[in-house]
Amino acid sequence: MYFRMIRKALFFLLFAGLMAACSTSKNSTAANNQVFGEAFSPKKVLTYDELRTRIADKDSLAANMTGTIVEVCQVKGCWMTIASEDPQVGPILVRFKDYGFFMPKDISGRKVVMNGYAFRDVTTVEELRHYAEDAGKTKEEIEAITAPKEELKFLASGVILLNAQN
Repeated sequence: MYFRMIRKALFFLLFAGLMAACSTSKNSTAANNQVFGEAFSPKKVLTYDELRTRIADKDSLAANMTGTIVEVCQVKGCWMTIASEDPQVGPILVRFKDYGFFMPKDISGRKVVMNGYAFRDVTTVEELRHYAEDAGKTKEEIEAITAPKEELKFLASGVILLNAQN
């Protein structure tokens, strides 16, 4: 009888130790990240610059992409831009699939990993002015937009907002 109690106590301690070991640093860091839209497992994640190279001869490309947020729509969080590592290249505009989710408005400078696809598109003057207005640009900056812009865009079905330590 005494042996059974000791065996149960040892089993409980072993089980508790295994549970504690399974919830250490890497998993708890991942748990602090926020997921918006569809959940996904990032595989073969490209930077914006790597994506630009891969899509050079294509119209679109399904991909996982990572980068640093430059701007977020200040009206709803319905779009964001991701910086290039090359200062000569402007940021890429990211919108969200089916307008199905929004990002927090105060996350400029944070890193994200996104799942979706990149594509080439022409942005009209009206759209460019709308984005400038959403970003809080001045009336003069908005009126200075007079030509459409051909650019690379990204449509995200899911976004992982990495915690501040990543």
